[in-house]
Amino acid sequence: MSEYVAEHVQDGPGARTRHGVLRGALKDGVASFLGIPYAQAPVGALRFRAPEPVEAWEGIREATAFGPTAPKRPYAPPLDALLPDPEVAGDDCLNLNVWAPWPAAGLGEDGPGKDGPGDGGTADGGRPVMVWIHGGSLVHGSSAVPVYDGTAFARDGVVLVSINYRLGIEGFGVFPDAPTNLGLRDQIAALTWVRENIAAFGGDPERVTVFGESAGAISIAALLASPLAKGLFRRAVIQSGAPIARSIDVARMTTEAIAARLKVPATAEAFAGVDPEQLLAAQTAVTGKGNPVLNRHTFHIAVDGDVLPDHPGDLLADGASADVELLMGTNTDEYRLWFVPGGHTEKVGSLAQRFLLRKGRISPRVAKVYREGRPQEKPGEVLGVIAADKLLRIPLNMLADARLNSGGSAATYLYEFGWGSPVLGLRACHALELGFVFDTLDLPETRALTGPDAPQDLATAMHAAWVAFAETGDPGWRPWGPARPVMTFGPGLPSVVEAPREAERRAWEV
Repeated sequence: MSEYVAEHVQDGPGARTRHGVLRGALKDGVASFLGIPYAQAPVGALRFRAPEPVEAWEGIREATAFGPTAPKRPYAPPLDALLPDPEVAGDDCLNLNVWAPWPAAGLGEDGPGKDGPGDGGTADGGRPVMVWIHGGSLVHGSSAVPVYDGTAFARDGVVLVSINYRLGIEGFGVFPDAPTNLGLRDQIAALTWVRENIAAFGGDPERVTVFGESAGAISIAALLASPLAKGLFRRAVIQSGAPIARSIDVARMTTEAIAARLKVPATAEAFAGVDPEQLLAAQTAVTGKGNPVLNRHTFHIAVDGDVLPDHPGDLLADGASADVELLMGTNTDEYRLWFVPGGHTEKVGSLAQRFLLRKGRISPRVAKVYREGRPQEKPGEVLGVIAADKLLRIPLNMLADARLNSGGSAATYLYEFGWGSPVLGLRACHALELGFVFDTLDLPETRALTGPDAPQDLATAMHAAWVAFAETGDPGWRPWGPARPVMTFGPGLPSVVEAPREAERRAWEV
């Protein structure tokens, strides 16, 4: 490492970024650097503004504790018991974390390519990098969630980065006097930081994979389509998300509903004058009963002509990011996280199912295929499967087909996670795969959703596939093609299934 870092960083691993020197923590060959700012705190004059570059610091900055999380409220019961969502107080919420094998590869003390902590610049033969973007419906979540611990990735040779970004009205409000998609702009700023600094941790800035789940996956689909993110990553993983965005007018509706509750104009200037706790309370009152299936008031990524020139699905179908290798998939029973804890599978009868299907503009032909194929399932369960397929599985299949038909240079891979949790009968619900991907099944926060006996061999296999994809662009099975191969992770051993539930998928074809 450089003379400055070697001389002044003691009792911990050190890395020199472009903004200053960091001291992290070291355990079992993995260095962790937590709470690193990638942009200035979005407060005061910078609130409701695009992220500004972080200011340099003098001396050594301690990086051994998670940084502040974006303003948010916990999940409402009963989800709060299933989805841990820690809160860290403070204004500097635009921060990230790095886990890296240590000593790091890159610019070491004996020269380029040797072992030793980096000193900025470009690594020679650095390690693959993965950047995690958390989910939470754009109003929950943070990089401090224990399930997202990056130790296993670093153990297996990957430099793992997890980021925070602005949530809710602060990140996805739509105002006439402020930039749109601030949360996405935060993510782009974080990826820019990674490109400029990750060599200091032994990472290769030319081998960056972004991956995320739920709202994080939706964000990644938008980043794949955004000209502002072009060149910031080489590969992408979309877990239980899809290319989803709304027009400015539709995306503005949630902002206007919150403004009406607060009795203030729907402007950034007016919102900036509202007490933060009062603002969070109004936001929760408006969005708290929403979920991806029932689709009440919620926040959306907006097609703004800047970050997103058009709908991301259309841009990707037209060839955007055709050179980016893509891994994507869903869980078999996504809907059960949203339906089962609240009792919707029991409350929805045949009449309510038909009403909600009409409201969701599901054709009777599609509904008939699902009903006939699932004669033993309750109306609420059939409704949930249809809604989740419309929201997630069908759009991802369409995207895979579009990428294949466009003749792009990069491969596409699909997976399905099917192991069922015994907790509350959630089965293979939304978010269940996270502890398997991060190989964190032993954590109590993971077991809240998986139960105590989740199969470690399945986590080992799934985690290894994500590592292989980051390293080589190949997770270990055939890329998407006419046979429609899907790697299924459980129940049982991982195996490739061709065209799963094809009759239901084909029912959506016009």
